[in-house]
Amino acid sequence: MKKKNGKLLTSTLTTAITAAGLSLMPVQSAMADKIALVVSTLNNPFFVSLQQGAKDKAEELGHELIVLDSGDDAARELSNVEDALSRGVDLLLINPTDSDAVVSSVRTANGRNVPVVTLDRSANGGRVAAHVASDNVAGGELAGNFIAEKLAGKGEIVQLEGVAGASATRDRGEGFMKAIEGQSGLSLVATQPANFNRTQGLNVMENLLQAHPGVNAVFAQNDEMALGAQRALQAAGKDILLVGFDGTDEGIKAVQAGKMDATVAQQPALIGSLGVDTADKLLKDEDVEKTISVPLKLITE
Repeated sequence: MKKKNGKLLTSTLTTAITAAGLSLMPVQSAMADKIALVVSTLNNPFFVSLQQGAKDKAEELGHELIVLDSGDDAARELSNVEDALSRGVDLLLINPTDSDAVVSSVRTANGRNVPVVTLDRSANGGRVAAHVASDNVAGGELAGNFIAEKLAGKGEIVQLEGVAGASATRDRGEGFMKAIEGQSGLSLVATQPANFNRTQGLNVMENLLQAHPGVNAVFAQNDEMALGAQRALQAAGKDILLVGFDGTDEGIKAVQAGKMDATVAQQPALIGSLGVDTADKLLKDEDVEKTISVPLKLITE
């Protein structure tokens, strides 16, 4: 990756200053690499943890990190990217609101020769240097297999989906369906979006219980929706199998308290940390893997 003219000039000045025996610390501090993190929303504990992991790693490595919240709005996301680029960032980390809509943002950065690394959700176009995420397909399959086992291969299931168009929504759903399809005794009676939102999870679950009073299990594609669904189930006096995804602190506490049966735990802070670590390598012209996987596991107690 070609360095900016200003940084080449700094390199020349650095050589001269070193030869003169002067301190380099003020110059290094002033020319720290600037990384932007454009996050889909900070109104979700998962992405707050992702942000914190990125901040901690940036501080450790000596990079300046600018964080911009898109509020789950693709238009605002593009505006945030344009703002970051106008501020002269050296690399863009982006957690997309939508895998299709983010293509405009990626291409805008491409046009400015600013490398892009996607976090948690992928982009369906543009040049992306690396993608850091858990294997959401495998995670969905973990959830589906757990439900199938607990129901002994027989029962009615509903699924609460995330934001339409987000790769996490697509991949978690794909893995879940892979696990339950072909099991003749299992029936997915409804699958509806609740947009990774707790309040919407509550409202959608209330409606689904009215339409499908005999449901035996719920798979929510994130813990926020699962926690909303749990409130609806509790209010309706229903004690049925409930599985979430992400492994947020509140989601894990709900599992430990017996309010949820399981959650597929990601490591959002590690996703953020690995994102900045990948950025650091790219800024040093080091090779990185195109896809960087973050381990996950099923938490049941």
